[in-house]
Amino acid sequence: MSDSSSLDRFRRVLTGAARALAHEPEVEVAWSADTPSASGRNMRVPLPGRTLPPAQVTEARGVADSFALKLRHHDAALHAANAPDEPLARAVYDAAEQVRYETWGSAGLAGVRANVGAATDGRLAADPIARAKSAGEVPLPSAMAQLLREKLTGRPVAPAAAAAVGLVRETLEERIGTQLRGLDAALGDQRAYQRLTLDMLRQLDLIGPPSSEPSSEEGDEAEDNQAPDEDAAGDEQSGAAPDPAEMAGQPSAEPAEGEDTADGSAREEEGEAAAADEALDGMQPVRPRHNWTDLPASFAYRAYTTRFDEVVDAAALCDPAELDRLRAYLDSQLTGLQGVVTRLANRLQRRLLAQQNRTWNFDQEEGLLDAARLARVIVSPGQSLSYKVESDIAFKDTVVSLLIDNSGSMRGRPISIAAISADVLARTLERVGVKTEILGFTTRAWKGGQSREAWLNDGKPPDPGRLNDLRHILYKQADQPWRRARRNLGLMMREGLLKENIDGEALLWAHERLLARPEDRRILMVISDGAPVDDSTLSVNSAGYLEAHLRKVIDWIETRSPVELIAIGIGHDVTRYYRRAVTIMDAEQLGGTMIEQLAALFED
Repeated sequence: MSDSSSLDRFRRVLTGAARALAHEPEVEVAWSADTPSASGRNMRVPLPGRTLPPAQVTEARGVADSFALKLRHHDAALHAANAPDEPLARAVYDAAEQVRYETWGSAGLAGVRANVGAATDGRLAADPIARAKSAGEVPLPSAMAQLLREKLTGRPVAPAAAAAVGLVRETLEERIGTQLRGLDAALGDQRAYQRLTLDMLRQLDLIGPPSSEPSSEEGDEAEDNQAPDEDAAGDEQSGAAPDPAEMAGQPSAEPAEGEDTADGSAREEEGEAAAADEALDGMQPVRPRHNWTDLPASFAYRAYTTRFDEVVDAAALCDPAELDRLRAYLDSQLTGLQGVVTRLANRLQRRLLAQQNRTWNFDQEEGLLDAARLARVIVSPGQSLSYKVESDIAFKDTVVSLLIDNSGSMRGRPISIAAISADVLARTLERVGVKTEILGFTTRAWKGGQSREAWLNDGKPPDPGRLNDLRHILYKQADQPWRRARRNLGLMMREGLLKENIDGEALLWAHERLLARPEDRRILMVISDGAPVDDSTLSVNSAGYLEAHLRKVIDWIETRSPVELIAIGIGHDVTRYYRRAVTIMDAEQLGGTMIEQLAALFED
């Protein structure tokens, strides 16, 4: 039987099992090289290898079983009615509900329970919980899910998460022990389980008191104001567990309007710092809409400290085995894009090769031996004008640097396509002798990291400047062959890598690297999805601090530097920053846009 026939047969079996488990005869299962998803009765599960490796088969079964159990045992309208608005609270709320319907639905079905458990363990390999070294780095939704599974199924915490869960177990059990003890009795009642989950969120200070929530009986009104949540429960998000000391200090409610408090001024003074100190990891930043021209005339950009910044090779951020796995995952996503992007890359290659117009200068005293003059060499060995020299090709003396935004808002399809497009573009340019560098930029932590801690320890001096730890990543150096760097691009698929973005300093870093190159022509292509965002910096500096710096850097490069700057914005208008820029609304357009823009530059 052919590989494709084996995959089709397995998919048909999987579809039948999902229909039986969900009690839905219309369920359809399709393969996906992207993140698994479900919409109504349509499921997209991970595509196993052609030889159907057992581990990948079990993972596909586990994902399909989980979606089927959700269809059968999950009420999306009820779930949405009381869902918290805060991103971290919502992630924990969704994770708890996923544990409920998977546990309840797999009771008495040992095969289903084993499949779901294997799929859950597989997800943990890419979850930040597997790499957490301190309580503050532990993603709270993942830790809560593991604790709930252990409590409700008796299954020990997965080995990949055991160390991280141990860091927060005591604190969590101390605060939500009462609710944990009542969960098993409420497994079959989503409404009762939901009430216990919301109580846990209150005990963790993730949501306000009960009076601020609509009751379950007011579901109709709540449904009018909140979107249904059919897919969110299946996605474990990457918020981080609060530090025990921070947990104890979080306020549970705002003072009443008009209340005269003696420490009111102190609260107001500490408000900005508290917003970042008590905020939890994993919350995606919100793009600011400040007018940068409101800054004072004396504006000057600076970093509070650069001690904790790093320029790091991609291979140093990940062990080789995981890097191989991430690269394999990236390759699997090429299935739907390989044809389109490769055709565009071949078109670029033909356009570049057409410009070579290879010509030779003959009758030279040195160079390559001219075969047409071979008889002359034999008859008259002393004749010196028997060599030829190839004429120079303008675009061969060129280096291209691709600077890719590695911020949290790029997570998902945009970063996958950026990595794939950079990979294909590097291969294409290498074929025609153009050297290519691939760089990424993000921060080492959410909400400030060690830079912010240093600022707090120094007494929070005003106007500190940039207040986060930079992480600039070398995926491929210009002189490095593509075959040696291809594995590094898989790092962009790593959960937890993408955090915040400080574009201005990243541009300066990439620009300085290009200036150090010997090539005559230097091209810098920036791929981003909007304005610079770092909550820690923006909370304690003037509005638009990072955006103003980015504009100044861009203006300097465009007007004074020999580097040619071009930008591609994904979903956000970057033409307001860059003179030569294009904005695309769909990440699927990225590969073609990159190639067309480069082709236009070379033709110029």
